[in-house]
Amino acid sequence: MFSLATAHAQINLDITKGVGGSSIPIAIMPFGGRAPENIASIVATDLKRTGKFAPQSLTDQADYAVVGQAAPGGSRGYIVQFQLTGAQGAQLLNLSFDVPANQLRAVAHRISDLIYEKLTNEKGLAGTRIAYVAFGRGAYYLVVSDADGHNPQVILRSSQPIMSPAWSPDGSRLAYVSFEGRRAQIIVQDVYSGARRSVSAAPGINGAPSWSPDGRRLVFTLSQDGNPEIYALDLASQYPVRLTSSSSIDTEAVWLPDGSIVFTSDRGGSPQLYRIGPGGGSPQRLTFQGNYNARPTVSPDGRYIAMVHQRGSRFYIAVLDSQTRQFRVLTPGGSDESPSFAPNGKTIIYANGHGVATVSVDGGASQEIVLRGNARDAAWAPYGR
Repeated sequence: MFSLATAHAQINLDITKGVGGSSIPIAIMPFGGRAPENIASIVATDLKRTGKFAPQSLTDQADYAVVGQAAPGGSRGYIVQFQLTGAQGAQLLNLSFDVPANQLRAVAHRISDLIYEKLTNEKGLAGTRIAYVAFGRGAYYLVVSDADGHNPQVILRSSQPIMSPAWSPDGSRLAYVSFEGRRAQIIVQDVYSGARRSVSAAPGINGAPSWSPDGRRLVFTLSQDGNPEIYALDLASQYPVRLTSSSSIDTEAVWLPDGSIVFTSDRGGSPQLYRIGPGGGSPQRLTFQGNYNARPTVSPDGRYIAMVHQRGSRFYIAVLDSQTRQFRVLTPGGSDESPSFAPNGKTIIYANGHGVATVSVDGGASQEIVLRGNARDAAWAPYGR
């Protein structure tokens, strides 16, 4: 990776709006010591971003309190220590970390997740990452950053468009569409080493890659036979197998945890979501709300399918609960596109035409974020390295 700063692209993340329901008041005291990172501020911002906590000033009543310090010492440079206590003073967490200076921000995210997990019994997201595509100064950038947008690293710069990044299940690789050489091809790139290989450069469309749950296969769209169809590729054999066959447009396939596949097709007269088995077969239509439901993404447990839903001239992010069959529109709408689930399955990140935003799967908490640099196609990484 090389620094985004060296690529002359200014891409920062600003939280511009947060909406949530009832939030847990928590007091986070400034950390003592002389660390170059403001640990308390990072933790407060992380917890506020979840929509489940309301960091308080020191004079306000709070249900929980966090105190700590980050001071030079230990074998690696800094000792970061914190305590989480309840309203009656009961100690809930008391931990310390020995870290180098360049890991202070990561430790702050770890503290945020420990607090979140202790008080909600859900896995946190502060320590996760996102990938997105940015455009600036005549170049396209594939960027990997922390989930809060800090620490952006450009893993690819290209004069040609980059589209549809998709994380492997272990978070070590990204598949995406590149137009290098002025032709569409699907690339798999190691996020850490930068090693890349083209896995599909068939004539016509090579689009919308998505990983199988075991990370051994990709499903994507090819038009090599004259019509966009869904194909699955075993990465070891490099042999693509066609899964759909119709005169319609079949595209944007994603895998469910059980190996079946959801994709977009206009075979019924308008774009809707359909489901096929691991080897193809007769498609089952999943969506019937309105005339446009497309670009599916599946929660890690397979319960929810988020998508782009159109009403009139506006595009929204909607979600289908596969257990209850409830269909719910989550966003105010506009130019919403490219939804991607967080690894805990509780939050969805998407582009809205002027930035990137998140919304909870129940629609109760949302945040609007601005990634300067014309960022789009954000994809949330799985838990992993």
